[in-house]
Amino acid sequence: MPLSCQAGWEGRCKGGEVRRPAWKSSDNTLGNGADQVCTSGIKKGHPGSILLIGPGFFYFRAVEKGGFMKVGTVFFAVVMLCMFTVQSVIAGEHKVEHKSGIVLAMFGTTVEPALQGLLNIKEKMAKAFPETPVRFAFTSNIIRKIWQKRAKDPVYLKAHPEIPPEILHVQGPLATIANFQDDGYDTLVVQPTHIAPAEEFLDLTSYVHALASIDTIKKKFKPFNKLVIGRPMLGTFGVTHPYAEDIKLAVKAMKEDVDRARKEKAALVYMGHGNDHFPSGGSYIQFAHEMKRAYPDVLTLVGTVEGYPGLDQVMAQLQDAEVKKVVIRAFMIVAGDHAVNDMAGPDEDSWKSIMEKAGITVVPYLHGMGENDHVAEIYVRHAADAAEDAGIILK
Repeated sequence: MPLSCQAGWEGRCKGGEVRRPAWKSSDNTLGNGADQVCTSGIKKGHPGSILLIGPGFFYFRAVEKGGFMKVGTVFFAVVMLCMFTVQSVIAGEHKVEHKSGIVLAMFGTTVEPALQGLLNIKEKMAKAFPETPVRFAFTSNIIRKIWQKRAKDPVYLKAHPEIPPEILHVQGPLATIANFQDDGYDTLVVQPTHIAPAEEFLDLTSYVHALASIDTIKKKFKPFNKLVIGRPMLGTFGVTHPYAEDIKLAVKAMKEDVDRARKEKAALVYMGHGNDHFPSGGSYIQFAHEMKRAYPDVLTLVGTVEGYPGLDQVMAQLQDAEVKKVVIRAFMIVAGDHAVNDMAGPDEDSWKSIMEKAGITVVPYLHGMGENDHVAEIYVRHAADAAEDAGIILK
């Protein structure tokens, strides 16, 4: 707030008076190089006031009979410009820039060709948000340790030059999120590549919510501005994005598999992962139901490695329909160990072996769902939804 005073004359300057105020500001700036104001042309004895506009700058106003007379300004326009400049600099110093990033979280795989499914999703994500960094996170401790060991093996590195460093040195979700934050990114979207909202998705959601809940006495020290998680492919519980609509969107993305089965004149069987400790089977069963509605001419069945529905339920339906040929594909983002061994492997307990023993011709399709561009776009859309819901801008 400007300060003013009434004071007597204490001397003269060329053509006028020198006036010293009888006070100083609290920070003593008034006495630093600008405590004298020349009042040239003002008659001695006229009352007046000196206003402190900013550090070292004064405006003198003398009161004269019949009106006011403005004198002795120290470039008023310059003063005002300096004030706005100082305020702008101060504002700039306290401006907080929130930088956004995307964590692409998945179980992971050690099968080199299967990585294509993960890399394709990341490529689509980076294309949709070219100015937003995207980083991988593998949730499996075992898989991360295998890649860490490979990264130190010169023989392996020479034999597999196609493996990108981001896979060789992949970290878990906690480390990836922390490193993002350490690099100045405090606004993050964690997009899982899970199929169903089951154990892994719920665990990852707990991680995200726990980190997002961290609070501090001073807001500027809060590690995250916003930290949110996107939906799995088949959706999750909630009213904002109905999971039934997510399932229908996934069904549309499977048209290429249906076309492949039609060409082979075969049924279509998907192998999902499933869970022995979580009732995720409902999502798979509803997906299979919607597939039948969308593509009634192709019998589509879904079984899981763990939990319900299992291979026994699939075999029973194939036999009831007297199916003689099937196309089988892993209902997983990568065609990793489950696809190569449990589904299409030569062992007698693989799905392929069991079906062939029952007289069914089996045509394996060893490509992860992530290699399907339409599936990859689903995850891009889910990340965009999570960002929009939280008011996060992904560029």
